[in-house]
Amino acid sequence: MIQIAPSILSADFTRLGADLDAIQTADMVHLDVMDGAFVPNISYGVPICKAVDKNTDMFLDTHLMIEKPVRYIESFAQTGADQISVHLEADGPRGIADALAEMERCGVKKAVALRPITSPQAILPYVEELDMVLVMTVEPGFGGQSFMMHQLDTIRQCRAIIDRYNPNCLLEVDGGINLETAPLVKEAGANVLVAGSGIYGAQNRAAAIQALREA
Repeated sequence: MIQIAPSILSADFTRLGADLDAIQTADMVHLDVMDGAFVPNISYGVPICKAVDKNTDMFLDTHLMIEKPVRYIESFAQTGADQISVHLEADGPRGIADALAEMERCGVKKAVALRPITSPQAILPYVEELDMVLVMTVEPGFGGQSFMMHQLDTIRQCRAIIDRYNPNCLLEVDGGINLETAPLVKEAGANVLVAGSGIYGAQNRAAAIQALREA
């Protein structure tokens, strides 16, 4: 079952309620939180996530692109995040373990994310406790980037690790997902697709979501 997670980074924040209504046929909402330190951009934080939670009953998939994310797990959990992903590159192994433990304490689903520079083997210490692994197919920090084809091998390797150690773990892909790249990442083993401009750039968002599902 392929799940679709529209990224509100591509939404119009002056009409956030309407832009959330337009994606009700998706499986979850993807929230890209950037701190201007871990990535060279600042997006939004707790107030926007709280507004999203207030305006939709959808599952909130919160992607923290921030340094030392353990500091903010509780805050985002309290805003309504249902799942939080932290970047393996954003802290040392102890810090990542602490962040996952904090997610467990807060009752949210647990995920880790990998930049394109990171080996799939990096998920091994954590994979058995995860609900999802997120593979970036662009360099995190900005929307609208081109898909990195070499990341298909990372997706395949993550799929093999997940199938061996935690088959119930989802495998999400984020970056440059459209009707051309969606079949490639599905074939490589992804089952959750994040799309921003690929959905919000379409006139009919529901049709765009269904097209990605069927691509």
